[in-house]
Amino acid sequence: MKATRIPLDRERLRKRLERIPPARRLPLAVYGTTQVIFLIWWAAFYPGGMSYDSIAYVWHVTTGHWMSNHSVAYDALVWLSLNTTGDLALLTFAQSVAMASALAYVAVTLRQFGVPGKWSAAATVACAAVPSIGSFVIFVWKDVPFVIGSVLAFGAAGRLVVRRMRGVDSSRDKAFRNEIAVLFAGFLCMGLFRNNGLLVAVIAAPVLLLVLPRMRKALLVATVIPALTAGLLQTVIYPAIGVITPTKDQVYAMNYADIAVVYGKAPKTFSKADTELMSKVAPLSHWGGKAANCYNADWAMRPPMNRKKADELNSQLLDLWMRVLKRTPDQMIAARLCRSHIAWSPFPGPVDMMGHTLISPPSVPKNLFGWADWNKEIKDSPYRPVLKIRPLNDQLHDVAFFVWKASKTPQLQWLLFRGGTWCYVAYAVLLTFSRRHRSWAPVGLMSVTLALQLTVVAANPAPLARYMFAPMFLGILTLPLLAAKPRFGKRTDTDAGTSGPSRRAEDEDASSADDRDTQPTPVA
Repeated sequence: MKATRIPLDRERLRKRLERIPPARRLPLAVYGTTQVIFLIWWAAFYPGGMSYDSIAYVWHVTTGHWMSNHSVAYDALVWLSLNTTGDLALLTFAQSVAMASALAYVAVTLRQFGVPGKWSAAATVACAAVPSIGSFVIFVWKDVPFVIGSVLAFGAAGRLVVRRMRGVDSSRDKAFRNEIAVLFAGFLCMGLFRNNGLLVAVIAAPVLLLVLPRMRKALLVATVIPALTAGLLQTVIYPAIGVITPTKDQVYAMNYADIAVVYGKAPKTFSKADTELMSKVAPLSHWGGKAANCYNADWAMRPPMNRKKADELNSQLLDLWMRVLKRTPDQMIAARLCRSHIAWSPFPGPVDMMGHTLISPPSVPKNLFGWADWNKEIKDSPYRPVLKIRPLNDQLHDVAFFVWKASKTPQLQWLLFRGGTWCYVAYAVLLTFSRRHRSWAPVGLMSVTLALQLTVVAANPAPLARYMFAPMFLGILTLPLLAAKPRFGKRTDTDAGTSGPSRRAEDEDASSADDRDTQPTPVA
């Protein structure tokens, strides 16, 4: 009986798989595979990796201290998970589902470029399996949905680029509206889940508008409205509903750090009035000493910095920052580039200055990153028992944690934890693809990565690896374009206006044919 049942089961499975339309097999396979990998990370670090910020979110939503110094939208998701299940596992599980879905969406985008299914699938699986970014997806962090938004925006931008290269960008069919909607959702996620995330849409918009000229109205909707929405929420709506706004010393800490760095390097450029103002906030020995560390803005804000006084004198300190910028722009720019080197340098800075890559492990100390030492509300919180790693399988946790720690090998960090490396990989691939096909349209795919990189260059407090995980995902997902064999057939505007749906069917057939061409012939 057993010898006959196995072939029958396999035959039944084969028939069921054959019922799946060819165009849907790739995204389903990618979703299923990446979801399983994410679930392995999830089970190993259940209910999810945590950091100092993770505990802050829980404190916000369980004690009524809702604050907009972090993402209010993500706080709402933390609140929802805690109040429906009493734990954070639902949130991290939902993140894994969302990321697996986003990767499946990008796999289909790559297929439209003519990438064989095996290569697009390999890239998406790598995103889930690489320890640095695969385990990141199950962290309780606002940066996770931010990265998911960037992957969605990348995938949608790619589909619009394909339209341009096929000559169908003037059509306004349902598929086009769906692509614009996903692009909108991606930029909105970035604006909602990171306070400076709206800058990504602002920076990406000009690039998209330049290379996709016939889609400009729709692109403006997909970029400008998300940016305005995020800005309106942060400046008007959140304060109106009682969300506590960050203090000025929190918002402008990087400006104070800039002053300190320049003062440490060129103290003679500061006037007596400048130093008198600075002395009201902290001793000059602090400004020119540890605070002058260009790699980490936190050093400037540590005692003896009087943060309350800095908040009171913030307008004067910002005036000083502007004077310093006008006097010594080279020093100010150097300070910003030093602090943002995680965005552009493949290699870390000095350890003694905290210039090395700052990586958060998927573990939780007993004192909850110091929160339980000073915050009574967290120390006595009824949710404290869930704020720790409780793996579903101890052996799985041990293996996963070993693999994660091994990935931190210093000689490999340029590849596994430095997003700047992957920015350059993406630019090289996209420029090569663009030149090969004699079209500037593929540069549109570069817009999201470029915007992510420049946003961190513009304002970054410390060399935290997670700030550049989004470009790591996108860099890996760009690599399969090297194997692309596109079949871009040009169409006239008349054709585009009269046969959109039928053409889409032809495109899907072509994509399916490409997949079949790259798959081995099944043996009967």
